[in-house]
Amino acid sequence: MANEGDIILETVDLRKQFGGLKAVDGVTLKVRRGTLTGIIGPNGAGKTTYFNLLAGAYRPTSGKVLFEGQDVTRLAAWRRARRGIARTFQLTRALSRMTVRENLMLAPDGQVGERVWGPLFAAPQVRHEEEALRRKADEMLSLFELTRLADSYAGSLSGGQKKLLELARALMREPRLVLMDEPMAGVNPTLARKLLDKVEALRRERGITFVLVEHNLEAVFERCHPIVVMATGRKLIEGDAATVRAHPDVIEAYLGGAA
Repeated sequence: MANEGDIILETVDLRKQFGGLKAVDGVTLKVRRGTLTGIIGPNGAGKTTYFNLLAGAYRPTSGKVLFEGQDVTRLAAWRRARRGIARTFQLTRALSRMTVRENLMLAPDGQVGERVWGPLFAAPQVRHEEEALRRKADEMLSLFELTRLADSYAGSLSGGQKKLLELARALMREPRLVLMDEPMAGVNPTLARKLLDKVEALRRERGITFVLVEHNLEAVFERCHPIVVMATGRKLIEGDAATVRAHPDVIEAYLGGAA
């Protein structure tokens, strides 16, 4: 059993209310380092709202979000990103009129060349940094099998290729935790499997922790451990695939008793 030092992300009695609607209603969850955690549930379960609370897109009505033991509840999304939390989006946000390689090179924060006087007064440093970023981008292109598309405009990619690019962009920031919002939505089965293969390899080989919200139950049951089921804004159950599949409350909440 992992100890408390293995907890990378934790929410404590997390709540988000929109007027009279309790979208997230007291969710307490611990995510262990190096795991692939899947969050599922029926429409209206509160998954997306909970995900946005983790990422910093929403501020909770009450409760806490802890990352590596530090309270990040009030931190904006960009500040969480600098702490080591990255996210991908259901609708990818690639810069369509820039090349695939350029999209990757732009991802890291704090580049010297982005400063007003950087190109004028720190030209050698800017060149050195850009060379390093290019090498790193090419490494990501190779990892995600996108090298042949390096100089293509990102807007010309297929939906699945854009999902691969989005994950590669997130990894350019060297995160320790990646939050993935429906990574398989609109992706053909072959590329979806390739994406999950990359996620599993990154988890296993680099120790990156992944949390994903996904509607593809087959993929979640096959790949994720643990699996968290939400219903009506609450955490219904957490466990492995066999436990979740067999739980009567999950069958009732998720399938309406049809099973």
